[in-house]
Order: sequence, then C-alpha cells, then structure tokens
Amino acid sequence: MKIALLDSGIGLLAATAAVRRLRPDADLVLSLDPDGMPWGPRTPDDIAGRALDLAEAAAAHGPEALIIGCNTATVHALTALRARLEPDLPVIGTVPAIKPAAAAGGPFAIWATPATTGSPYQRGLLAEFADGVQATEVPCHGLAEAVEHADEAAVDAAVAAAAALTPEDVTTVVLGCTHYELVAERIRAA
Repeated sequence: MKIALLDSGIGLLAATAAVRRLRPDADLVLSLDPDGMPWGPRTPDDIAGRALDLAEAAAAHGPEALIIGCNTATVHALTALRARLEPDLPVIGTVPAIKPAAAAGGPFAIWATPATTGSPYQRGLLAEFADGVQATEVPCHGLAEAVEHADEAAVDAAVAAAAALTPEDVTTVVLGCTHYELVAERIRAA
C-alpha cells in the first residue's frame, strides 16, 4: 500500500511516525512546503491553496490514500481537498483530539495554532463532542514557528505563554498541531 502525507514542514515527522507504527509495510509519499512553513500564521485561503498544491503533487505518485498530517490544513482545506480528489483518492484529515478528551470528562485545553484556534471547524468539533465539558481553546502564538526553526528559547517562551493561558484545573491538554508533538515533553513539564 502507498500512503501520501502532507504538512507544512517538520510537523510531518510526527504524523509519519504514527503512520509508520500502524503500517510499517506501507510505502510513504511525503509532501511538504518548506517555503511556506509553518501554516499556522497564514490566512485560511492561503492554507487551502498550499494544501491543494501539495495534495496534487502527492497524488501524482499514485497513493491509495492521502493523510493531511496538519490540524490547521484540515480545518481550512479538508472540504476543498475532498472535493478535488475524492472518490479516486480518499482524504483523511487530522484534527485536535477533542472527542476523546471530552469523553474523559474533565476540563481540558486545546493548544493549537492561531489559525486553528477559534476556527469554525474546531468550534464545530467542540459543539458536537464537548457539550457540557469545560474546554479552553489556547492559541499557541509562535510555537509551531519555534519548533520549525529549532529555536529553543522561542519554544520555551511560546510554551510558557500558552501554559499561562491554560486554566490550572485542566486534566488534559490536547495537542492541536503536529509540530507540538515534537516538544511534547516540554509541554507536559509546563
């Protein structure tokens, strides 16, 4: 089986590792946007256009499925990608894990890029799956960029700023960006 994955930059590493764990036999096609990474600070239209370009480049390699390894791209481009590629190429989105966090019952926070935080898509997920459970959207300004550029001081500053916006009573922090998985230990510590 051949599976394509797309993301703006090194956040694709976390998504690729997850797919590799589940399907070690799969051939992987990786499509990323080094000139435009990360997508979190971009406009929804720009994100959708860039995601469509990457998806078409990946589709040229004949995968059997396409995974959008980016929460921000999913919330802003999933509909357009499915309209362009399906039914010939199934498109699988990646969204913040709101449903399992809400099912746990405790208050939770969603750390995501500013483009994902407050988006109609994420608000729809909250309305559908977190009804009655306290959920706090936390925009992590600069965190994806800091991870992308391996800027340790900027990562620490962005994590500290997001932690300061996170209520102390949360029992779960949902990572709403694949870049954040690469600094998950720092986020846990904060």
